This record gives sequence, structure tokens and C-alpha cells, in this order.
Amino acid sequence: MKLAKVLSLLGAGALLVATVYAALAGNFFTEANAAFAYPVAQAVLVDLYLGFALFSGWIIYREKSWWRIGVLLVVFCFVGNLLACLYLFWALHTSAGDWRKFWMGARAV
Repeated sequence: MKLAKVLSLLGAGALLVATVYAALAGNFFTEANAAFAYPVAQAVLVDLYLGFALFSGWIIYREKSWWRIGVLLVVFCFVGNLLACLYLFWALHTSAGDWRKFWMGARAV
């Protein structure tokens, strides 16, 4: 689990750096309009939203509090896989080496 924790934090750091760089160096609306004209960019977007849906499903299954689920999913919509990396780290940390608790969260008995 230590390696998974390190990788999740490295992923969060990489996404944060990439997002800040893109926000400072680019123009989202101009570049997105140009990029999404290409089928490859459209496929990447479908892939991204499918990943969001799958990860959101895991959060919904793992958490018991609807308030917490709502907050996590709203934040997920804005920061994307940065939240996924941080949630993954948190799930690994709070499971204390128990894979069942990692996957099932509050539902693990």
C-alpha cells in the first residue's frame, strides 16, 4: 500500500502542476474549440467522462453519507482526477492495509 500511496500523491502533484501550467500558459476556450474538432480529442473526452462515472460509482458505493458523496462529486466535476488521486490516497491511508476496507469503505464490516 505504501507504493500506491506514493503513486497517488505523485499523480496529484503532476495533475496540479499540469493544470496550473495550462491555466497560465493557455486559453481554454480557444484551444478547446480547436482541439475538440478532432475525433481523437472527442475520444479522449469520452474516456475522461467514463472514468469520472466509474470513479464516482466507487465513491457512491464506498461512502455512506449522502452529504459527503455530494461534496466529493461536485469537487470531482471541477478538479477531475486530482480529486481521484487524493481520494485514493485517503482511502489507502484510512484502510490501514485492509484491502476490503479500502474497496468497501464504510460498508466493510
